[in-house]
Amino acid sequence: MPVDDEKERLRTVARARRRTAAEQVGSTAGQALKDHFLAARAAMGVPSTPDEDWRAVAGYWPMETEMDPRPLLRHLHGRGFDCALPVVVGRGRALHFRRWHPQTVLEPAGFGLLELPRSAPRVTPQVVLAPLLCFDDRGVRLGHGAGYYDYTLAALRRAGSVLAVGIAFADQQVDRVPDADHDQRLDWIVTEKGAIQVTADQPGGPTPVMNATPS
Repeated sequence: MPVDDEKERLRTVARARRRTAAEQVGSTAGQALKDHFLAARAAMGVPSTPDEDWRAVAGYWPMETEMDPRPLLRHLHGRGFDCALPVVVGRGRALHFRRWHPQTVLEPAGFGLLELPRSAPRVTPQVVLAPLLCFDDRGVRLGHGAGYYDYTLAALRRAGSVLAVGIAFADQQVDRVPDADHDQRLDWIVTEKGAIQVTADQPGGPTPVMNATPS
């Protein structure tokens, strides 16, 4: 079966799994996510306060049953980090990110979306918190199919270094996400149960494994 067909079939299953997870633990998951991210911060290489190499963190405004990263974003903003939200600029193009603070009023952007006003300044993030439908133990994520985060992570990685962190409920993990050469893998995944590091591929070695950070 072609990879795109495999992905579309998995999306149907993944949406239902995420919906169930959100119903079961959604009310407390955002706070737990924040705690696990902060517990793993040093292992990720992220400082407790911003410096010249780690200044900006891009999150997202949760839609429907997505895990809520806002408790983490509010904490990081309070520590002095520039926090940002994505803006879609066109199909087949990388996202732009604009600076956000907790008092920012978002504006309707069509299709039920909210986004930052155009007056918000552009930000280039060193950390990207990426929503997803499901993920596997290789750090492969499945999104909604537009490819925005693949384009974005590829562009940021070409320009320098970026830490890609998938944000999900633990029950969104699956055995395998079908992937193609252009799919960008995550460096870490943080759920309401812990932070998980994806180890790098070793030539000729075993399939990458994931190491859970103690909570």
